[in-house]
Amino acid sequence: MFRPRVALASLSGESDAGWARSVAEHVGCAFLGGIALDEATRDAARQLVDRDRNEFLPDDPVSFVDEQLGALEPTPVRPGFNVRSASVEPVRRVGAVCRDHDAILELNAHCRQSEMCAAGAGESLLRNTDRLEEQVSEATASGATVSVKVRAGVDGVDLVSVAQIVEGAGGDILHVDAMDSEGVVAPVTDATDLFVIANNGVRDQETVREYLGYGADAVSVGRASNDREILRDVHAAVDAQQRGVVR
Repeated sequence: MFRPRVALASLSGESDAGWARSVAEHVGCAFLGGIALDEATRDAARQLVDRDRNEFLPDDPVSFVDEQLGALEPTPVRPGFNVRSASVEPVRRVGAVCRDHDAILELNAHCRQSEMCAAGAGESLLRNTDRLEEQVSEATASGATVSVKVRAGVDGVDLVSVAQIVEGAGGDILHVDAMDSEGVVAPVTDATDLFVIANNGVRDQETVREYLGYGADAVSVGRASNDREILRDVHAAVDAQQRGVVR
């Protein structure tokens, strides 16, 4: 999928091509975004900006994805793009763009901001798995490699069931924010053949060893993604744990 098995997790309104290029020597994958694709999620993003959160709000989000992925092409990092949508048509369109750039399309079932959930995107998709399944199916049909970003600890949500739905709809990757409950990774890796990226608190050899011990295929770094020392340590730890292992 990518090497080294270290990814940069998207930070809304901050994670662009320049951000990924600045630390490219330490990672194998960078998820840009997130970006709102349709009118419902773009309206939610505007509301988030009104309360001082960072959001990408270009006039044409699909063209923005294309431009950002193109800007990363000289960089030896596999790109991904984290997207939020309440409807499937823009997912199909942006999936084709990701396919053409050999980029991963990451569907956001992770954002817990109330405005985005009310729009029918983000974490709300964990509770409405029919809609999540539809988005994964559409994304897969575009020919892109498909990831779904999820979070643990959501009341009434069984991550194993969600993972199996993603796999059944043709998804390739589950990007799991463990929310300080690292052990949630193990049941997911046991129950599916998805490529699992573990996220949350990845900072050093100890956290890398723990997540990979639970069966994760890779780890991702979010808030510390611009800390070169942490990324260097995580890169070294992943290489030490997975040297010679190919999946």
